[in-house]
Amino acid sequence: MRRPDRTALLLALALLPLAAHAGEVYTWKDARGVTHYSDSPPPGRKATTRPMNDRRPPAPAAPKPVVNADCSNARSNLALLQGTAKVGVDENKDGKPDRELTAAERASRLKLAEAQIETYCDAPAANAAGGKPRA
Repeated sequence: MRRPDRTALLLALALLPLAAHAGEVYTWKDARGVTHYSDSPPPGRKATTRPMNDRRPPAPAAPKPVVNADCSNARSNLALLQGTAKVGVDENKDGKPDRELTAAERASRLKLAEAQIETYCDAPAANAAGGKPRA
């Protein structure tokens, strides 16, 4: 039995990566939304191509919208105060409501929430009842 020549074997192994880098990669998503990569196009499907030796960094993700915490808090307060549920007050700061807001306190805090929305938010608050901006 004859052993393969080591030089030929090493040469073949050295050239193998070059052959892999010479082609393109085909990318497509299946019906479940899973992304597939292949060295040949999928039969009967549309696929995008990208050279394998392309060293460009991936495109950056879309920037996340900036959340204004003060605006978000004011809108939450407004929605709660416009609702019909009872609103408790934690006077001793133990994390449990000690009493309910009176009608006068609720109206006062409702005005405060509306003023905070005008101060902290770009767009007017939506009215909980009609879904339209408040005047």
